[in-house]
Formats: sequence, C-alpha cells, structure tokens
Amino acid sequence: MKAYSTQNIRNVVLLGSTKSGKTTLSEAMLYEGKVIDRRGTVEAKNTVSDNSEIEQLNQRSIYATPLYAEFMDVKFNIVDTPGADDFVGGAVSAFKVCDTGVLVINAQQGVEVGTRIFARYAKQYGIPLIFAVNQLDGEKASWETVLESMKATFGKRPVIIQYPVNVGAGFDGFIDVLKMKYYHFVDDSGKREDLEIPAEHLEEAEALRQELIERAAEYDDTLMEKFFEAGVLTEDEIRKGLGIGCRAGEVCPVFCLSAKKDIGVKRLMEFTIKVAASPAEHKALTKEGKEIECKQDAPTSLFIYKTAVEPHLGEVAYFKVMSGELTEGMDLENPETGDKERITTIYAVAGKKKERVSDLFAGDIGCTVKLRAAKTNVTLCTPGTDIAFEPINFPKSKFRTAIKAKEQKDEEKMTEALNKMAAEDPTIIVEYSKELKQTILKGQGEHHINIVKWRLKNENKIEIDMFAPRISYRETITKVAAADYRHKKQSGGAGQFGEVHLLVCPYIDGVEGGNKFKIDGKDVVLNVKGKESYDLPWGGKLEFYNCIVGGAIDARFMPAILKGINDKMNEGPLTGSLARDIRVYVYDGKMHPVDSNEISFVLAARNAFKEAFRNAGPKIMEPIYNVEVMTPTEYMGACMSDLQNRRAIIEGMGTDKGFDTIKARVPLAEMYKYSTTLSSLTSGSATFTMEFADYQPVPGDVQDKLLKAYLEQEKED
Repeated sequence: MKAYSTQNIRNVVLLGSTKSGKTTLSEAMLYEGKVIDRRGTVEAKNTVSDNSEIEQLNQRSIYATPLYAEFMDVKFNIVDTPGADDFVGGAVSAFKVCDTGVLVINAQQGVEVGTRIFARYAKQYGIPLIFAVNQLDGEKASWETVLESMKATFGKRPVIIQYPVNVGAGFDGFIDVLKMKYYHFVDDSGKREDLEIPAEHLEEAEALRQELIERAAEYDDTLMEKFFEAGVLTEDEIRKGLGIGCRAGEVCPVFCLSAKKDIGVKRLMEFTIKVAASPAEHKALTKEGKEIECKQDAPTSLFIYKTAVEPHLGEVAYFKVMSGELTEGMDLENPETGDKERITTIYAVAGKKKERVSDLFAGDIGCTVKLRAAKTNVTLCTPGTDIAFEPINFPKSKFRTAIKAKEQKDEEKMTEALNKMAAEDPTIIVEYSKELKQTILKGQGEHHINIVKWRLKNENKIEIDMFAPRISYRETITKVAAADYRHKKQSGGAGQFGEVHLLVCPYIDGVEGGNKFKIDGKDVVLNVKGKESYDLPWGGKLEFYNCIVGGAIDARFMPAILKGINDKMNEGPLTGSLARDIRVYVYDGKMHPVDSNEISFVLAARNAFKEAFRNAGPKIMEPIYNVEVMTPTEYMGACMSDLQNRRAIIEGMGTDKGFDTIKARVPLAEMYKYSTTLSSLTSGSATFTMEFADYQPVPGDVQDKLLKAYLEQEKED
C-alpha cells in the first residue's frame, strides 16, 4: 500500500443502533475499496469486522473495529462501532481519531433509541454526521416513516440528497438530486447504471433539488448572493455549502442504501470524499491547550487511542498520526515520562488483517506492536517537542458489582485477566477496595459486565460470582459526650497502665471548636494547650485538642492517645465503617512512673473514644450521588416514580436536545443495577450519569437495619 497524503485521507466512524447494518456497510465499503473480493455476512460469521468469538455468538458488534479501504485515490479509515450504549467506549475512542460520522438508520425501524443516543454523543464530541438510511430492501422498509422520524428527532438537520425507488424487497435504485441522476442497480454486486431521471419522478426531484440549493446557500455569504441573483448553484457550489453546514452541525445529508446488496455504498463514499473534511482541516488540543495542526511538514507525533492483545502479535497499539510523518524504525518519546519507544513495524489495519507499510502521513490511522510502555491515551512524539495531546474522556461508569473467583486459587489469575481487559477497554474499571474488602468491577451496564464474565469463563477458564457490592458508609456523632477508660495489666514484672479522660463533639465545617462544655452535669472550661487538625484520607476531619493540665499525662504519650483514636476511627464503633468529622478533647488522665507506656495509652484511648462515641448520638452516613436521567417524555413519570422508590430527592427537571431530564440526589445503596431497570422502564431509550456528591445521614429505619445486620454479621464471624 502506498502512503497517502493528509489531503487524501478520510477518517469515518460508523454509528447507529444495534441491527442497523453498520458491519454490513463496512463490508461493502471494504469490497468497493478492493480490500476484500467477497463480502461476508453477519449471519455467516465471516465479516472483517465482528471477528471475535463473542461477537459472532451474539451476532452484533461489541468492539470498535478499525478498517481501511482505498477508493478514488483516497484512503478511507473506517471504525465500525457497537450499537449498544453499554459499549459506547468504542465510539468515544473513535471520535478522537475520526473527522466524520456516518449515522446508519434502519429503514424498517426509523430513528431508534440507539440512533438518538449516538447522534447525541456525536454532537457532544463535535463530529459532523451523514445519515445513511439502510435496509431499504427490507420487507418492512418505509421511506415515509423514516423521513417523519428523522424530522421529528433532528428537525431541519436532515437534507435529502437521495430518495429511493421501489422500496422493499424490490429496492433497486434511487434518485440522486445532487447529481440529478437515477442510479439503477442490476444485481447484488454493486454494479449500477447511471440513467436519466424517469419522467414520473422529475417534478419531485426538481423540487428536492431546489430545497437542497436553498439549504446549501444558507451557510456561505457568497453562495447566498449568487442564489439570490441566479436562483441556482452548481454541483460543486452545493457541495461546498453542504460541507460548511455539515461541519457546523446544522446539516446532515441523507443517503439511500442497501448495504447487503451494495446499493448506494459507492455514492456515499464518493460524496464523503468531496464533502467530508480531511484531517488537515482539524487541529488537536494538547493538555496545555495548544492547538497542533495536522500537517505533514511538522515534527512527528502520534496518539494511541486503543490497545488490544491479539494472538500471535501480543499487545497491539492503535494510533493516529497527529502530525508529521511516521516511518519504520523511528524513535519517539513519551513526553510525560521521558520513555523512548522505537516504532519497529507499522501496519494498516482491516480487522484481523494487518498490511505492513513503511510510513504513514499526518491524519492516517494504523497500528504497531512491541511498544514497551505506551498505552491508551499516550502521546508519542519527536524527542524534545513535548507534545502531549488531551486524553480521551471516557464516560463514567453506570454499573458496579462485587466480583470474586469461585475458587480461591483463581483470585490472582482473575485480577490479572481483568486488568488486561481494562487496558483494552478503559470503560472497564477494576479496583480492590481495602475498606470494603472486595474487588469492585465497574462498567457501562449489565450487558457490558456480562461480556467480561463470559470472557473470564471462556477465554481464561475462570468461574466467578458477582453480587451487590458493600457500601462505603461513614460514622459520625451529633452531640457532646465524655468518657474515660483505665487500662491496667499486671502479670509479673513491668505492667501496663494508662488512663484517659476525653470528650467528643461533632466537627462542623466553618465553626470553630469551643472550650466550654458540660461534663457529668457540671459546666467545665477546658484549657486548650494544643490543637491538631487532620484531613482524613476517607473524607471529613479529625480535630485533636490537648487540654491536659498539671502533668496528669506526660506529653510524650499524646501521640499514642492520638493513635488509639485513629485506630478506632478506622474501625468505626457502630458498624465497623470509617468515622469522620469529630473533635476530640483529651482533658485528664493518669499515668504510672513505671508501668505506663505507649501501648497502654493507645488501648486506653481506643476504649475511651469508643464509649464516648456510642453516647454522642452516633449516626451512620451514606454516600449520595448526583444523578441526571435523560429520557423521552413518555417515560418521564415512570422514571420519576422509580427514583422516588430509591429514596431520591428530586432537585430539578428540564429538557435537553429533545429529551426530558431529571436531576436527583440518590443514595448509592439504591443504585445497584439501576442501568438495567432504567433500560427496562424506557425500552432502552433513556440514559443517565452519576457522580459522587457528599455523605448524608441515613434515615432512622435504615440505620436500625444496618446496625442489626452488623450485629448478625459479628455473631457469624
């Protein structure tokens, strides 16, 4: 394969709902680009994309697959993405390296849930869209229904370039109002006849062309002036105007396809070459906010957007050349670590097919192997240029579960396998929580996590259990309490002796700690000699006051007292959860000239603190998350009701890009499998985000249940 200049590269991501035909379209594009000489099918499990065992079993895309095709002296880099929101990470990574999206719409279904979700993602990431109405040869295909659903969902954005003739099983052509031609297909091989528009279609075609001209003129002052003067635009001028509108996100050209029969695929590719942006028109931002132009005559830089482990190759790094020229044997540098990497081999990629090339120019996409430390989101550049591109911002997790191997001996193997999967798919998050004593697995949804489970079982031969994760509760107090404890131990020789009197009260942010309290019914003023304030690793504060007078406890034992308090805060006197937001005043005690030592005061402080804590109106606090749900209007009531059943506090409602939105504060304890429930309630049409907000006290009935459960667990242990 020759090296393509930046101007002769088009990077396209295929988007759309499950079963819209993205993989079949990619197969036809590869066929037209002479990468394959025979088109496979999803049903036959022989497509270039969807080439993994799990994809073939499910007959749907699960991973984003990079592909290429050479067509009209242009190299198409194509990323075929999954249609389920659970696997959105593949689309998001593709947005980083692609300049145009082809949104595939199923003519038998119209605009579906996935269509709307991925259109919204494309808009969020600034990806211009071309609409490809596919499966017009389907028995239930309806052009009118598709048009209505597109207008209802996208308003004025869809602009008809083509409309079909003989929709249904007999679909064999379309009218192209940009070319003003009738394209008739004689068989299923993509062979077409370029004919004049039949008389019965001419009036409709001319009306649609006039609409096309008017829309194209809207986005360029020169074109608008010419349109007002002459009333017409040339084909090139229409394309120019559409290109401007498309880049601005105001226009989505509409094309007609049967990817299965290779009808319309060639015209889609021709249009993309002439209208869609080349990489040269885009600038990439560095982490410092500097814009880097995609130019060939610049220092070399590349961005790794995906990694995978493949048989016979090992770890493969997929990248886009962001600037300059990449050649085999080139030495590059990770600007953030200083690590050097040699690019020993470069491949153009079409699924499992890897074609070795000697060089790639700015804007091109390829892969390499045997990098030592370069992973997803890493930049490699010419040494000394210090270019580090903004990382891909993957969506936050929506589903979390605890996970463990059925066999203890497989725990280490399971963790290793999970970490490898997370390296390939950054939307898989694996972490061991020391606090919860559980391995927590996070993903985009239950289906996403079930794929992980399948891979562990079938690829790694590890059986696992998944269950609701524990919750990171916190404990605090609501009032003042005092306690004392004497630790005394004598068993021959030197003994142990330490006595601590302390008082606890709530820490309130912004409110200074006082020194006047009531202890045993008496008003007491404490003499504060020293104060230490600590931001706790798990959140919240501990303030430690030394109020010892008269040498009742030697200053050298104060660190031991603080350690005893910290030890008990790590366990939590109520349920073993971490304690926070507490002020502790140590105001009296006793020591022995021989038997007192550090361990004595650690133990005395632990027990005194535990007793005071239990008498200070202890309260369990739970993590609260800010949740935002986006749902079609018809499901708003069901979503509201479900949230309220989850102890949510509704904070606001509104609209966003045609969706109703609900903003709520919801306890994490109530969010287990929420993504599955939401999908069921809304037929998969709603989505949500969640982000940690703060800790709040649990209701009394919930606290009683937690205390009871903890006591029962202690008995079992």
